[in-house]
Amino acid sequence: MGSDTPAIADDRPPGPDGLPVLGNQLAFLRDPYGFMTRIAREYGDIAYWEDPGGPVFQLNHPDYIEQVLVQNNQNYVKGERFQNVLSPITGNGILNSEGAVWRRNRHLIQPAFAPDRIEEYASMMTAFTEDALEEWADGQTRLFHEDMMELTLKIVARALFGVDIDDDVDTVGSALEEFMLATESLPHLVLPPQIPTPSRRRIQRARADLDAVVYRLIDERKANPTDRDVISKLLEVTDEEGNRLSDEEIRDEVVTLLLAGHETTALSLTFTAYLLATNPAAERRLVDELEDVLGGDTPTMDDLSELTYTEQVVKESMRLYPPVPGIVREPVKPDIIGGYEIPAGATVRMHQWVVHRDPRWYDDPLAFRPERWTDEMESELPKLAYFPFAAGPRRCIGDRFAMLEARLILATIYQSSHLEVVPGTELDLLATITARPKDEIPMTVHRR
Repeated sequence: MGSDTPAIADDRPPGPDGLPVLGNQLAFLRDPYGFMTRIAREYGDIAYWEDPGGPVFQLNHPDYIEQVLVQNNQNYVKGERFQNVLSPITGNGILNSEGAVWRRNRHLIQPAFAPDRIEEYASMMTAFTEDALEEWADGQTRLFHEDMMELTLKIVARALFGVDIDDDVDTVGSALEEFMLATESLPHLVLPPQIPTPSRRRIQRARADLDAVVYRLIDERKANPTDRDVISKLLEVTDEEGNRLSDEEIRDEVVTLLLAGHETTALSLTFTAYLLATNPAAERRLVDELEDVLGGDTPTMDDLSELTYTEQVVKESMRLYPPVPGIVREPVKPDIIGGYEIPAGATVRMHQWVVHRDPRWYDDPLAFRPERWTDEMESELPKLAYFPFAAGPRRCIGDRFAMLEARLILATIYQSSHLEVVPGTELDLLATITARPKDEIPMTVHRR
């Protein structure tokens, strides 16, 4: 570790020994989900380990995570290492910007996710889903994750930017996919950002493809602004000196929303379909509820209050397979957590994957049991024993959008189709910024 590495007190938390220079990075990359779980189970609520960037503090208790994300959030930033991973494709969008820039742009984007606007998106979500289902034939095997990525990308483009992205969906989808896969490579994670690695060259090509589409959308909105879409709103704003956002600043927010607005929901739907296919009793109960409440009609916003089991299915899926499996922060100033000093500049890791599967908070935690999500159960959970959308001021801006979309798409699909996972398919995951299947998830369609 270099001279600028934060100093660690002698009474640091327990944790595993590591290799010279690499620390525990290789062990983490070989089996990230197993590693983070083992650290929590063997070393307790706060653990210490090292990687090439320096000290890492892994927080495994909801109270400690709440301290970082909520109570003392002003002391924690996403940090240079996180930004170095995201910025090659997202630039300085709200996912990784800080301070005044983050507050300004989040304020500008927030109206697109206001409750009245969210309601407007409901019919759009079901219409796109029904259009997609028209291409599904009885007995056909579909690449389900690929289908969901395309569907959610079309929805977010129409909802937030007011455009049909049909002609560009392959370009945008491939570019975002290339970026996500490239971020898992060891050189990309541990080498300084100025060193050109094969993964970084792939990201540059992906960015060029993506920029060609996004800058065209910006130019189109300049020529034909509306009073509803996010790009038009970003084009309107001026700072105290009358300066407008640059095209690059707008581009960063558009790309961030495209990436975050479709990736996690598509993953959640993929995991949910897999869990339902491997838990037939849960699927039967879901279908019974859809038949009772909808009776074959297209689901609407008004139906959601009665689709209680549908919501439980989505919540349980995001508990077992959180689309974002972990969060990283760095303290600006030293902090005390669990009796240990966390020095400024250290890496603080908090893993939904670990906390959501902790037997202290969830009975039989590895079982898929949607019915566990009762009001009583939720009232007894520690506040951050469940945090699929993070928490505090940096909580996902699109959380309500995502929950609405997941429930409506799920209800629309399962009213008409039973999905059977192809025998032998395993749900093995990569650990990029999100939890992604290593391989496609082929599902055979059986029309009801």
